[in-house]
Amino acid sequence: MSTQPRRALVLTDESARHPFRQSLPPHVCARVRDASRKRSVRDIIIEDWKSFLAIYCATFLTVSAFLA
Repeated sequence: MSTQPRRALVLTDESARHPFRQSLPPHVCARVRDASRKRSVRDIIIEDWKSFLAIYCATFLTVSAFLA
């Protein structure tokens, strides 16, 4: 048996506030940060409208099928 102490497989990220996010590998957190920076306000608005229309259509079809 070796007498060396066990090293943590993942180094903690002190900038992450949540314990789970602190335990994530650095390359995962970097992707999340990069993805959030690249989105413009226009992209967010378009994504919101697409989500709204998808939910509206799904609800309309569900109600129509129920009433038919």
